[in-house]
Amino acid sequence: MNAVVFAMPGNDDLARDLAAMIDAELGGLEYRKFPDRESYLRFTTDVRTREAVLACSLHDPDSKVLPLLLAAAALRDLGATRVGLAAPYLGYMRQDRRFKEGEAITSSDFGRLLSTSFDWISTIDPHLHRRSAMSEIYSIPALVGHAAPILTDYIRHHTDDAFLIGPDEESEQWVAAVASAAAVPHVTLKKERTGDRDVVISFPDISSFAGKTPVLVDDVISSGRTMEVAAQQLQKSGFSRTICLAAHGILAGDAHARLVAAGASVVVTNTIPGPAAMLDIRPLFAELIKPQLRERI
Repeated sequence: MNAVVFAMPGNDDLARDLAAMIDAELGGLEYRKFPDRESYLRFTTDVRTREAVLACSLHDPDSKVLPLLLAAAALRDLGATRVGLAAPYLGYMRQDRRFKEGEAITSSDFGRLLSTSFDWISTIDPHLHRRSAMSEIYSIPALVGHAAPILTDYIRHHTDDAFLIGPDEESEQWVAAVASAAAVPHVTLKKERTGDRDVVISFPDISSFAGKTPVLVDDVISSGRTMEVAAQQLQKSGFSRTICLAAHGILAGDAHARLVAAGASVVVTNTIPGPAAMLDIRPLFAELIKPQLRERI
C-alpha cells in the first residue's frame, strides 16, 4: 500500500504537491486548539502498515514542534510502519556551538529531539557552516537537497550581466559554487555583527563591475539587515538594480519591505511561503524523498 502524506497546519500546499509528485495518498488530519490552547489531533486516513510522511516547514519552529511531535507519536500508535518528516526549511541549525558561557547548543538538542520521533527527515540546504554533515547532529537518515541549481537557473534566465556578492566570509564557499555554475564573477563582503539586527559591512573594490547587475546571494535571508545595508551601499555607488537571492526567505518582520525600499528585488525558493517565494523547490524535494519511500512501499 502506498505512502500517505499529511499536512501539518499551514503546510497544505506543500503536502498536496509532494503527495502528487511521489505518488502517495494525501491524508486527512484534523487539527485544532482546545480553549486551554492544548492541541487536538485526529487522523482521518488509515495508516496501518503504511509509511507516513508529515509535511511541515520549520520556520518559526517553537509554535510548530510540539504538535509535530504529538502527530508523529500518534501515527506510530495508529500503526504506521515508519514516519518521515518533510521539512524544506529546518530550524534550529545556527546555534551549533557555545559562543558564550552557559548557552544551549540548540542545534544538537533539536537534532536529538527530532531523531527520537522520526525515522528519517528531508530538508533543503540546512545551515551547516560549522558542521561538516547532518550526521553530526541527527542520528537518523537525513536527506539533503540543494537549491544552488535553481538559483543558478534564475541568474542565467533573468540577467545576462550579473556579478554575485556573498554577504560575509561564511557565504564564500556557497556563493562561489553558484557563481561557477552560472559562469559569472563573484566577490565577498566582510561583515561585523554588533547585534541581532545591527551589522557593519565593507566592500572590496567593485568598480570594474560598473553597469552590471549585483546579485546578493545567501542560503537564508532572516532579518535581511545585511542585505539591506549592502543594497543601500550599492545604490549609493550607482548600481540601479540589485537582486537579493536565497534558498530560504524567512524575511522576519518587515524585512521584505525594507529590502524593496533599499532598491532590491527579492527572490527566494518556496521552502517558506511568502510574496518573494518565486522559485519552486518542490520537484527537487520530491525526487529527494522518492528513493526513501520506494524501499518500503
